[in-house]
Amino acid sequence: MINVSECLQTDVLIIGCGIAGSIAALQLADEHIPVTVITREYEPEESNTFYAQGGIIFRGQEDTSALLRKDILNAGAGYCNPAAVDVLIESGPGLVKELLIEKYGVGFDREKSKELSIVREGGHSIPRIIHSADVTGKLIEQTLINRLKTHPGITLLTSHTAIDLLTPAHHSTNRLSIYEPHSCVGAYILDRSQNRVIRCLSKMVIMASGGLGQIYLRTTNPAGARGDGIAMAYRAGARVINNEFIQFHPTAFFRRNTPLFLITESIRGAGAKLVHANGEPFMQRYDEQWKDLAPRDVVARSIHEEMLLKDVPNVYLDIAGYIPESKIRSEFPGICLNCLKYGIDITKELVPVVPAAHYNCGGIWVDINGQTTVNHLYAIGEVSCTGVHGANRLASTSLLEGLVWAYRTARHISSRSITSQPHPSPSEIPPWHEDSLEIPDPALISQDLSYIKNIMWNYVGLARTTNRLERALRELRNLETEIEIFYRMSMVTDSLIGLRNGVRTSIIVALAAWENKNSIGCHFRQD
Repeated sequence: MINVSECLQTDVLIIGCGIAGSIAALQLADEHIPVTVITREYEPEESNTFYAQGGIIFRGQEDTSALLRKDILNAGAGYCNPAAVDVLIESGPGLVKELLIEKYGVGFDREKSKELSIVREGGHSIPRIIHSADVTGKLIEQTLINRLKTHPGITLLTSHTAIDLLTPAHHSTNRLSIYEPHSCVGAYILDRSQNRVIRCLSKMVIMASGGLGQIYLRTTNPAGARGDGIAMAYRAGARVINNEFIQFHPTAFFRRNTPLFLITESIRGAGAKLVHANGEPFMQRYDEQWKDLAPRDVVARSIHEEMLLKDVPNVYLDIAGYIPESKIRSEFPGICLNCLKYGIDITKELVPVVPAAHYNCGGIWVDINGQTTVNHLYAIGEVSCTGVHGANRLASTSLLEGLVWAYRTARHISSRSITSQPHPSPSEIPPWHEDSLEIPDPALISQDLSYIKNIMWNYVGLARTTNRLERALRELRNLETEIEIFYRMSMVTDSLIGLRNGVRTSIIVALAAWENKNSIGCHFRQD
């Protein structure tokens, strides 16, 4: 049975605590604005940020704004939002230095000269990425979470899953609220540890819930990246855009019946090559100029094509044949360790890899301050769409985008003097109510999730056609109808919330892919 708690009130509610959510929380709390941060995870470090291996854009030798802009626009297939790209370029490197390096003391790798170690990744014309071996995101996330836990102005709630955003138009007991400008006043939240639903009312809400990779059969994303934020914002009436642009990372470790995990692009930046089992390279046939360092969509589709041509389940990364063993062990210790768990010594053997869903270049539309089309609702990080990535993301822009828009969102909220504003009235937003206490059958949830993942992988994956997309939409819409009935008959659980959000997000992605008839960036139409 679900218990209903007293109403929780806060000035700012932040849903998610990767780099974007954490930076926003810390910046707001430093301005003496009370913040509540929630995450569905038991360990708050668990996020897409934690698993980001490669690094974050800084400044390379002889680098210029024009050169970085050219690389971003090239990777984004000319579809990037110029204003957003300018914001990223003009303020990004400075914020990395000011916040991550100087204020929070993130220990990026340095050369013997004490200068920052700067590497190159695919799509970048020069080295400009700073990193911490191959666990950059892990280091950033742990550093920020440690600050989050000890900041007196931040309430951090783990094992708390957002169910739905609260909007007066949808939830107010005063039906005349429907005539007011559309706004967000908080969220219903499932406290999993206490088995209760909290009605959280806030003056501002920041959605920082991360990605959607878990709607696909193969993904580099953690279990929580199931599209919750996009689905919730869509139901609340926010505009969502560019969701056909799902970036598939070219190289995820592959072995049947074992978990996929990311093999960072930096390893190809250091010299590794994509090959077949006999050691034969093949990327030169697909991109004569960039070869193994071509933009991710090109590399991922090339691998996919080679797998079909050769009728093989995977291709390989040849690391040992091109990078000295000492460098492999010093610069990629995490990958060494992970591969050894499954019997592969990357200093001696080929590494089996396949493409996997990695990053959503679209999301909830936001402006240069992170504002959505719903008043008092902001979105930052992967769940948002600033337009920086266009039709395909340039490597290592995602952590930077999360940092920049978190900072800008916090600054924009601070400028609104919200501490003097009244909280939304608890009398106008009713407590959570369930019509039924039926416990949802986990077997049904598991089967429906598996069905969604297979539909998305086979019909809305690396290569798309009208017939595949139309079939995906028919099957997903029918499934959503069944899931909504199931949802309303059942007691709310985290897995049921994820299933409901997963099917809605899948429809959003499939519909965007069906509507866009042109191949562009990581959206590839075979027909």
